[in-house]
Amino acid sequence: MKVSVIGIGYVGAVASACLAEMGHDVIAVDTEQVKIDCINKGISPIIEKGLGDLIKKGVKSRKLKATDSLKDAVAESEISLICVGTPSEVDGSLDYKYIREICKQLGEAIKDKDTFHTVVVRSTVVPGTLLNVVKPILEEHSGKVAGQDFGLGNNPEFLRESTAIEDYFHPTQIVVGALDEKTAKRIMGLYDGIDAPRTIADVSVSEGVKYVSNAWRANKISFANEIGNILKRHGVDSHKVMQIFFEDTKINMGPSFLMPGFAFGGSCLPKDIRALRASAKSKGLKTPLFDSIIKANELQIKHAFDMIWEKGQQNVALLGLSFKPNTDDLRESPLVILADLLLKGGYNLKIYDPCVFEARRMNGSNREYIEKGIPHISSCLVETADELMLNSEIFVIGNGTKEFADIINRTDEASTIIDLVRFKNAPIETRASYSGLCW
Repeated sequence: MKVSVIGIGYVGAVASACLAEMGHDVIAVDTEQVKIDCINKGISPIIEKGLGDLIKKGVKSRKLKATDSLKDAVAESEISLICVGTPSEVDGSLDYKYIREICKQLGEAIKDKDTFHTVVVRSTVVPGTLLNVVKPILEEHSGKVAGQDFGLGNNPEFLRESTAIEDYFHPTQIVVGALDEKTAKRIMGLYDGIDAPRTIADVSVSEGVKYVSNAWRANKISFANEIGNILKRHGVDSHKVMQIFFEDTKINMGPSFLMPGFAFGGSCLPKDIRALRASAKSKGLKTPLFDSIIKANELQIKHAFDMIWEKGQQNVALLGLSFKPNTDDLRESPLVILADLLLKGGYNLKIYDPCVFEARRMNGSNREYIEKGIPHISSCLVETADELMLNSEIFVIGNGTKEFADIINRTDEASTIIDLVRFKNAPIETRASYSGLCW
């Protein structure tokens, strides 16, 4: 393909060289003459392993050149990659001044083209940027409609400095967002010959993937450092601990516990986080990350309560009381805390949890806790689904008990459904009255 790369910074320089290496005809665009001169002389404008050799090769083969004329570059190409910077404002939000200016110029350049041109945002931008910032500016200045008269999409980069060339040709994944199928195929075509998992998604989802990736990496580093500090104070080699930790690829290093949903609870996680914090404190250490974990968990419960409050209805049916399905264990269940908040808020509450209800018939500590520890909550337990449904206005799915799907399917179309766990019941999710906790 004939590609124009707008912005010869870190992302743009690497993309230009790698695209040329793959056989595409590339025009790199920038306003800084020194960068333009570097490219045209076959010199890398940044320090990056292997980049200089690729640029030199691309220029020599006439697959790569640079210019300061965006209009000429667009005229000579069929797809443009926006690779300009998105620096931080004082408040932490993104400064879109470069994006806005480039989109204005791109729109004016596309206006004069008779052929279908594709615009791709590779710059890191928060979800909603493509639809709320990029698209309106391009349409205003081109007089054309995105997804119809020109293509618009995004393609987040996952390049690491010092290994960017390796990452480009051997990526962990290729993610493309686009407004139309033709654009998605054209963007994905830039990677023909590269073997990697490929995903085409909505543009806002594609934008979100980049932020999830970076935020997760930052969290992992902070977690490793904080737990390492604690272990060291106890005389433990944290690297030996983590090597063993890594062996569990199913849960520790897998996708388990990473799907957004309700707060955690049970006999282990809350207790052990508190123990780690106390242990660190005894050694004179601060634990800001673990402190925030407890706070974030509390806020997730409050978030669920706020969703219910916003509906303005008083008769609430809570499906589930234990912290997970198929157990009667109520130890530190966030649903117990939610139920308590609802009762204190004056709601008419009914709770259906077959395992917990059955536990009241059995001798043991759980029965004692249900009857004596939380009598105001246990009095809300009902034995059958029919009792639960009678006069209820809001149905809150608290855990993944399979029976709950049948109950929800029996509810009236107008019944309010608040899902805390994403039950993955497609017919229910299409209802206008359905709300997911964080999806």
